[in-house]
Amino acid sequence: MSLFSRRTLSTGAFLLATLSATPSFAEEFMDDQVNTRPSAGAMALDVVVARPMLFALTLGGTAAFVASLPFTALGGNVEEAAKTLVIGPAKSTFTRCMGCTATQDALKDREMVK
Repeated sequence: MSLFSRRTLSTGAFLLATLSATPSFAEEFMDDQVNTRPSAGAMALDVVVARPMLFALTLGGTAAFVASLPFTALGGNVEEAAKTLVIGPAKSTFTRCMGCTATQDALKDREMVK
């Protein structure tokens, strides 16, 4: 067997093993993300850094939405622009749990619905 075919075979076997193992680790990772409570440091950074930045992003997105409103109305995608520029940042700013990542917050919401 040549060196090229051995390398190709070993690379294929490695990729197959990696891709087949990922879903089992992903479920375990998601459970850890849901059950892990944010630390005090994460909450403090959220209050001092993340929330003011997200608030500024919400205000900037609102201004961009208003400025682009005539063009989005002509294009027929006002709702999509509003969700992307205003509603998304506002939800992250005002309804996300303190210190949680966006992923943790989404997973917690999904767990509450079940």
